[in-house]
This record gives sequence, C-alpha cells and structure tokens, in this order.
Amino acid sequence: MLDSRIRTFIKKHHLLSLATSANNQPYCASCFYAFIENEPILIIATDTQKTRHGKEALANETVAGVIALETNIIGKIQGVQFTGIFKEATAEEKRVYLKRFPYALALNPTLWSIHITYLKFTDNTLGFGKKLEFFAPNVSPNSFTCNA
Repeated sequence: MLDSRIRTFIKKHHLLSLATSANNQPYCASCFYAFIENEPILIIATDTQKTRHGKEALANETVAGVIALETNIIGKIQGVQFTGIFKEATAEEKRVYLKRFPYALALNPTLWSIHITYLKFTDNTLGFGKKLEFFAPNVSPNSFTCNA
C-alpha cells in the first residue's frame, strides 16, 4: 500500500509524463490520468494505433513516468517517478477515469492502465531530498540498483 503522503500528492494532480522506448530510443508524452490508490494504478487515455507512446507501450509494456509539482521554491519541491506495466483498462478502471474526466466520454477514448511496480516520491516539504519508496509486492528493491 502506498504511503498516505504519496496517495495525497497523486490525487491532487491530473497530468503525468509517460516514458516509453522502442529500438533503444526513448520517448515521452503527457497524459491526463485517474488514480486507483489501493492497487496502485494510473489510468490514461491514448490511441495505440496513432500515437508513438501508445504503439511503444503496446510493444514494450514496461513504462515509466513522472508526476511533478512545478515550483521554483526548493523547499516545496514534490514529485513522483514511477515504473509500471501498461495494460488494457478493465471496466472498473474505465469507470474511474470517466468519473474524473466525464467530458472524455464524448471522445469515446481507448483507456489503458499502468500498474505501478516501483515509485519514488521526493518531498522537500519533509526535509531537503526526502524520498519515500514503494515496491509492488512482487518486485525486489534490489532490481533497481544503478552501477553508474
């Protein structure tokens, strides 16, 4: 379960940057999202036939992203970085998205979910550089070591 401070932060926002990759070439796109905090899952709308990030996420279901507070005040910096698995949204996930963005119903969007496998929340309001991490139950913290 995500820390309540992380859940509160994610629920306050509505736009994420989604990172995908194909042929060792990264790409980013901005997406509106809805959030299911108990899972945790982010739901987005995208056309997997017409958008680069949609096509790439279908081909490589492991995606990453960022949700960030835009501020110039160092002591107020907050944001999450996450990795997850891109999947077709379930009926319940679609309901959650359309409840948050009811105007999207007129567009008949194709909805997708991102099942968060890892998340790091930076929150300078808790102290400079304070970070909280979440690992999905089936993900080892050791799988994210960096040798650089």
